[in-house]
Amino acid sequence: MILQSLNQFYERLAEEPEIEIAPYGYSSQKISFCIVINKKGKLIQFSDIRREAGKRMVAQEIQVCGGAKPSGSGLNPCFLWDNSSYLLGYKADDQKPERTRESFEASRDYHLGLEQEIKHPSYSAVCNFLKSWNPELSANHPELTEVSTGFLVFQISGEEGYVHETPEIKAWWNQQLEANQDSKDVVNAFCLVSGKRQILARLHEPKIKGVRGAQSAGASIVSFNATAYESYHKEQSFNAPVSEQAAFQYCTALNYLLSRDNKRSFTIGDATVVFWTERASPMEHLFSAFMDPDLKAEDESQRENLSRLLKQVARGQYPTQELGDPETPFYVLGLSPNAARISVRFWYMSSLGEIFAHLSQHMHDLEICGKPEKELAMPPLWQLLAETVRDTKDLPPLLAGAVMKAILSGQIYPQMLYSSILRRIRMDRQINYRRVSLLKACLNRQNRIQKHFQLTKEISVSLDPEYPDPAYHMGRLFAELEKSQEDALPGLNATIKDRFFGAASATPASVFPRLIRMNQHHLGKLEPAGKTYHEKRIQDICQKLNVFPGHLTLSQQGLFALGYYHQRQDIFTKKTKAKTDDNAA
Repeated sequence: MILQSLNQFYERLAEEPEIEIAPYGYSSQKISFCIVINKKGKLIQFSDIRREAGKRMVAQEIQVCGGAKPSGSGLNPCFLWDNSSYLLGYKADDQKPERTRESFEASRDYHLGLEQEIKHPSYSAVCNFLKSWNPELSANHPELTEVSTGFLVFQISGEEGYVHETPEIKAWWNQQLEANQDSKDVVNAFCLVSGKRQILARLHEPKIKGVRGAQSAGASIVSFNATAYESYHKEQSFNAPVSEQAAFQYCTALNYLLSRDNKRSFTIGDATVVFWTERASPMEHLFSAFMDPDLKAEDESQRENLSRLLKQVARGQYPTQELGDPETPFYVLGLSPNAARISVRFWYMSSLGEIFAHLSQHMHDLEICGKPEKELAMPPLWQLLAETVRDTKDLPPLLAGAVMKAILSGQIYPQMLYSSILRRIRMDRQINYRRVSLLKACLNRQNRIQKHFQLTKEISVSLDPEYPDPAYHMGRLFAELEKSQEDALPGLNATIKDRFFGAASATPASVFPRLIRMNQHHLGKLEPAGKTYHEKRIQDICQKLNVFPGHLTLSQQGLFALGYYHQRQDIFTKKTKAKTDDNAA
């Protein structure tokens, strides 16, 4: 289904006039320089066609004949485009001059061998240039020192376009593609993607580029490199019969999605995520903003628009104008590096309406009091995952994909997410907004979906004094004991949270008696009014508790942290409200 969906996406792109995507038999290459010659093949100049991008020069993406530059140690000249070694016999800081000379001769012989067959004046001009060009004259052209990256093409002086774009030459090239279909040296069989009998691809090309962590030269989703993976004497990709055209189309479509310029991808953990819709939809440009917003965006209107859409998502109000038809099929693909291959981390098919509903549910599950002022209604996934580890480089590879899949499908969050948050809280004693929002989301969603896991009551957004589970009220009691300590001993560097939170949330029977005895000393240092205030609040919570158990389960430890957080938020909310009322008076 993945290859078929990508193949259909390529066909959709090919029909959209505003999108330039290479047809079968062609490819987009990074062209840096143009060799300008006259109609007789005499050199006019080497034209730099790169463009400025900030403080550097970048090559232009131009469609050329043929696929990507073949790899390997053999000589492999390209048709009317190539690097400077093949077209000029020149290479800056050349360490292998003999190899460079052989490359130029191979390219020259290749083009000259086709001159009588093509019979076009522009092509003959290129052949005349190759016959007359002396690689030793390259030193007379200092601009060639810039030709260290990117490729070169030919152009006839005074004519628009490049030589390989000439209609007659392109027509000849297309005829060669059709002639290859009837060649005896190819393998014909039924393609698993198209269902048609076509030429099978020995290698799936072009290579996939843009997956974070994968080889810079490109990698493959489908490949066979050892006899152990072969069957019925079929070699390489003939084990997974896909036609050359289908392989080209799905690889080209995937490279289009992975291109940074198209903003159809983002990174979570070690996974590079791409997404697309079956029909053109505004959601194709908004999904990455939802999942991986640019928090440093200087465009205030862009941030306001994103915030407005997220609020609509949170309310469950589907914005048809912004997102498109809710019945439109939507695809999300997560890819991870695996040496020379790319592994599929996750694959999800749905509709825009269903994705919207699941995003809305995700935001509802995360909602909790105490949200910071600048926090988005749906925090970026990478920020949430960062709360599970000390350093993002320690993030488990499988966790990001599992959480992403849970968000998109509406299924339970992975248990690893919940346990990782608890572990980080025990390690650094930080109970912040994102961590408790994840604890609440994990517990409520698991309670809603898994019948064998039942909370006595769904966890609310803010403080719930009537919550029936004692673990929740133990967390509340811990927060009140800490507050009385802070009021009695202002300016403390470390409170009971820094020393006892981990033990209190796991083995309360061994910790709370000591904390209550300590609290009597803290209350004795307070003024009568403050002492009475804290005693009353502590007594109200203790009425919900009959005994301190020896151990709390993982789900109860999460409730403990949530009770602590809710109580702390309630304390400071009331304090802020009291100050506001005093100022008003």
